[in-house]
Amino acid sequence: MTKIIRVSSPALTSTGSVQVQGGLCTIIRERQPNTPVKARNRHRIYPNPLQRRMLARTFGCVRVVFNDVLRLRQESYQTTGTTTSITELQKQLITQAKHTRERWWLAEVSNIALQQSIQDACLAFRNFFQSLKGKRKGQKVGFPRFKRKSNAQAFRLTRGGFSIRDNGKLYLAKIGDIKVRWSRKLPSEPSSVTVIQDAAGRYFVSFVCDVEQIEHEAPNEGVGIDLGIATFATLSMGEKVENPRILQRQLKRLRRLQQSLSRKVKGSKRYQIARRKVARLRARIKDTRTDFLHKLSTKIISENQAIVLEDLNVSGMVRNRRLARAISDVGWRQFRAMLEAKSIRYGRDFHIISRWEPTSQRCSSCGKLGGKQSLDVRVWMCLYCGAEHDRDLNAAVNIKQAAGGHSEALNACVEQRRNARGGLHQSDSSAAADEARTRLEVEQFSLFTC
Repeated sequence: MTKIIRVSSPALTSTGSVQVQGGLCTIIRERQPNTPVKARNRHRIYPNPLQRRMLARTFGCVRVVFNDVLRLRQESYQTTGTTTSITELQKQLITQAKHTRERWWLAEVSNIALQQSIQDACLAFRNFFQSLKGKRKGQKVGFPRFKRKSNAQAFRLTRGGFSIRDNGKLYLAKIGDIKVRWSRKLPSEPSSVTVIQDAAGRYFVSFVCDVEQIEHEAPNEGVGIDLGIATFATLSMGEKVENPRILQRQLKRLRRLQQSLSRKVKGSKRYQIARRKVARLRARIKDTRTDFLHKLSTKIISENQAIVLEDLNVSGMVRNRRLARAISDVGWRQFRAMLEAKSIRYGRDFHIISRWEPTSQRCSSCGKLGGKQSLDVRVWMCLYCGAEHDRDLNAAVNIKQAAGGHSEALNACVEQRRNARGGLHQSDSSAAADEARTRLEVEQFSLFTC
């Protein structure tokens, strides 16, 4: 089993994880035993016609309040250079607005949903500014955008705005008891519920509950996973999972429906009917892909104690117009997020190695580099030891070995060299070449030039 790096920094010991920015091996997260975590439980609901009208009214009020917050904070910053607090926003946009002729209908919906909408808008601004200053991890967050009626709608209620009846129905404030299709029991008392209407017209509720760690002993010590397009995942023990190509199978029908939609007059009833058909097919494609990824990720998590993936530059890969559709169809990022979330609940070790690790070029038998090869080369032979390798299987084995600590010394050297040269100012191409360069690679290339 791969080891977890312990650090003495208080900022890192709270999560029990460390990331080596310049190195080849990055450990993402370590799960502390018997620690409850938050999880969402999503279920389908079936409101009656009257309840649908009330839900549509609540969606509209929440959307209006959210847009009012964005407009008011922008105007306040442009005129006075300051922002408005949440308390003042609730006073102006909810309490006082209910007594005006323009916003009297806000009193017809739950006050909790309106308050949560203001908090969501303020959180969007906070995330944007923290991302702008570099204080927020992950991808850059854009400036908050106004909500539209045509997009998926949602509002959130806390414990004072909902309850679960003894007959299994869900009570929502000012809406009533709604029929719920319970696919499974809730693990604990929910702290909040989010009501969602997707673009296909379906209604869902998402509960936030505390879940405990699942005690399940893994039969295998660890596994390295190499993700691809033709073969979705190749495991280091030799198993290959074929790509179901979910979008490709529905592409002909999707094109026909989209062509029919383009011929309709925008805003007409026929346009809405055609738009709903496209949304339903897209929802079916999404649900099929999510079901496939959930089953595969659960299987891998339950069978292995340590899971190792490669950090793929998906946003850069989709710029290739020939492979953009195929890469977007496989769902690599969603699969990684599922593995990471389930590893926390199952008490597994989840690892990510750097994208610059030459897993496809390195021989898993002797550790020598065989040079860069085109994508059509699926089987190659090492010139040093004579071992014959399957390209994907060899990469999966190298991914697993990369998290075992064979490159710690190289990581330190690379980090020191990048800091000495001002690594933050290096271009991506120079940084990539600097991190992936080893003496073995130079010797191998000299072999090819002879």
